[in-house]
Amino acid sequence: MLTMTNMIPVITIDGPSGAGKGTISQLVADQLSWHILDSGSLYRLTALAASWDNASIEDESILENIARELDVAFMPQDQRLRVVLRGKDVGEQIRAEEIGMKASKIAAMTGVRAALLKRQRAFASLPGLVADGRDMGTTVFPDAQLKIFMTASCEERAQRRYNQLKEKGIHANLAALVTDLKVRDEQDANRAVSPLKPADDAIMLDTTEMSIEQVTSKVLELAKQTFG
Repeated sequence: MLTMTNMIPVITIDGPSGAGKGTISQLVADQLSWHILDSGSLYRLTALAASWDNASIEDESILENIARELDVAFMPQDQRLRVVLRGKDVGEQIRAEEIGMKASKIAAMTGVRAALLKRQRAFASLPGLVADGRDMGTTVFPDAQLKIFMTASCEERAQRRYNQLKEKGIHANLAALVTDLKVRDEQDANRAVSPLKPADDAIMLDTTEMSIEQVTSKVLELAKQTFG
């Protein structure tokens, strides 16, 4: 059945942490002048809001309520995506490694995922949406016309994260980042609800040896082939 959702152009870009989904999604959305959904931020935002509220990361019912009432907005500005929670720009805060680990745990909770699912789908509106996450093509937008699963080696993803932190003057240990990514990959791939895996009709894109420009160009080429 044709619904309003699958009448709207949607590109899903899924993959593990550090594969470059966020950067590529923003660049592609900018080029196409489409809306953008940073779905991973929703779980990080839930984790941060829970921290603000002194809520236990183990209490699924409380986390579900926080997720349901999450006051969040994504605002493109100066070639970056502002993430606003309860009126505050929290783009840097939600990228902390501690928040990332909590978000991965929260993302495995059925009640929290259900609370956020409807909100994620509401981001689909004309002229189109680029949705970045881990289950965009499998669970949130299963009818998306273009699904991409972006990968890169664990070592390359850790190096990218290390470089990002170094540029911001934040001390990081490369070996520890590799270990953290492996742990998160394991959690994401083996969780009972919406495990990290490519959709059956997803296009696999290994970015290990590719530049940001090359990946962006490839995705835009695929978008042109799909949407004209």
